[in-house]
Amino acid sequence: MELASLPRAMELVHAGARNPRWHPGAAPALHSEIFVASSDGGGMGALLALTGAALRQRERSRVEQRPLLWVQDKAAIRLSGRPYPPGLPQGLRHRVIHVAAESAKDALFALEEGVRCRDLACVIGEITGNPKEMDFTASRRLTLAAERHGVPLFVLRHDARPDLGSARMRWRVRSAPSMPPLWDRGAPGHPSWHAELFRARGHAPGEWTLRDDGHALGAEGVSTPDHGDLVPDAGARSLATG
Repeated sequence: MELASLPRAMELVHAGARNPRWHPGAAPALHSEIFVASSDGGGMGALLALTGAALRQRERSRVEQRPLLWVQDKAAIRLSGRPYPPGLPQGLRHRVIHVAAESAKDALFALEEGVRCRDLACVIGEITGNPKEMDFTASRRLTLAAERHGVPLFVLRHDARPDLGSARMRWRVRSAPSMPPLWDRGAPGHPSWHAELFRARGHAPGEWTLRDDGHALGAEGVSTPDHGDLVPDAGARSLATG
């Protein structure tokens, strides 16, 4: 590690020491990124689980259920397909407004316009790789717009490097083995994911096994990362300005 990066690494260590650990009941960030490999089919499920947990918390005292905007660039549609309402969680099936963007640039425009609309419950985005349009300036614009208008934004990053970004929570997610059901050990269990929170504003880094039973999101197997070999990733550098 270069000497110039040592103070920044120590700042992250101290941030982890003073910030509380994330848990599913924590106040959701208004801009989150989830990094997944397209070869792992769990990314979409984790996205919906985190989105559903945030919406359940935000809408607990509300009767109406506002629509959500789902934006995909063309490459993301090729990788994961378009949203299929009958396959979505029941609370989301009738609420999706889908936008098929021709490019990452068009997708970013649609995402920013979406978070400016307070009539939406949240905005979901899918962007593939590291297009040049998805730079720190674009990420910062999304963060500021989401926080100014109070509309949560969840962006699934397919096959992307966690480069410099402004999202308040940044996750790496992959599928994890399900627990066998209590009454039928041969039946499929609830969906599970290994989730690493590697950058967050207000929370210490950590790793969890997330499980979604359709009613609540649970976190198990909390592990404490070893900060002795900590090397800040590009996204962590934005803490000072985020």
